[in-house]
Amino acid sequence: MGMLSGNPKNEPLHYGEVFGLWSYLNITKGTVAGYQTVLHHAGDEDLKNLLKEAIDQGKQEENQIETLLKENGVGLPPTPPERPDARSENIPAGARFLDPEIGAMLSADTAAGLVSCSKMIGQAVREDIAMMFGQFHTQKAAIGAKVLRLNKEKGWLVPPPLHQKPDNC
Repeated sequence: MGMLSGNPKNEPLHYGEVFGLWSYLNITKGTVAGYQTVLHHAGDEDLKNLLKEAIDQGKQEENQIETLLKENGVGLPPTPPERPDARSENIPAGARFLDPEIGAMLSADTAAGLVSCSKMIGQAVREDIAMMFGQFHTQKAAIGAKVLRLNKEKGWLVPPPLHQKPDNC
């Protein structure tokens, strides 16, 4: 049996895992803070509920990664402060994010998160890390499907030009 066999928690992290975990945590913390901010801009209740779900998921991911990094003696990135409550009607019209913009932001962030999770799954040597990011990937895919459905239902989705097959083919 080699050094990298047995209980994954007894295996050392390699540099790519440390960097990937730390970077993912840093971005997740910023994303959660951003969603807490745009939550106060959103007017649509379905969008607000989806943002709350994404915030909860992000915080869960933060906790899991922080625990793993602490157990391995890795310093943590700074955590942005919790955002104060605000009322959307108190935000000036020109300074306020619109619901379609928030929906597009949520879509883009989810897509980027899926790619990040896939990268971590691929570079992980420790099975526990690969499994953790597999779990994150599955949760992000589920939110991504909800965001797509919401954007379609609300008429916020701006598709690229649609390709129509010519009739003479």
